[in-house]
Amino acid sequence: MIKKISTVAAIALAIVSNDVLGQTFKADATKSSVAWLAKKVTGQHDGEVKLSSGSLTLDKGAVKSGTFEVDMTSIICKDLTGEYADKLIGHLRSDDFFAVDKFPKATLLVTEGKKEANGTYTLSGNLTIKGITKPVTFPATITTVGGTVTAVSAITVDRTLYDIKYGSSSFFDSLGDKAIDNSFLLTVKLVASK
Repeated sequence: MIKKISTVAAIALAIVSNDVLGQTFKADATKSSVAWLAKKVTGQHDGEVKLSSGSLTLDKGAVKSGTFEVDMTSIICKDLTGEYADKLIGHLRSDDFFAVDKFPKATLLVTEGKKEANGTYTLSGNLTIKGITKPVTFPATITTVGGTVTAVSAITVDRTLYDIKYGSSSFFDSLGDKAIDNSFLLTVKLVASK
């Protein structure tokens, strides 16, 4: 009798442990993408950075956690070519913006996922850029087909919170049409599998 109870308890513990741990999906960097869009008074620029690694843990269809790393050295501009693109990318990599030589990685740690309607979530976590970590909350649409999870989200980032103040009218007067918006948009598509 004691042996049966012990066996049942062990099985129950295993089931509970699996529910707590959930299922972790590893990001496919070749199928995932991170696009950026930055605006200024006279126009805008857009481009991409590459996802280095990432994982997303789901439990009973709900997002439990996630961790993602972006290679800031991979930043490119898509709306310019030649020397104009090179000049912009060089500036974005400099200390005026992302200081890529000192901070080659940016990370996002998802700590909570609130399920909304129709496969949408509100995700919360911590974003680290230039060694500075700030809380972020953003919407995401997540679908699961077979063993593959696809998550699409739009994250608005206030760059000034990460000590990126270049061209910000919040910190510099008389910028006129040279002012750059404080916020930029990241559009993330994550494709991950077990």
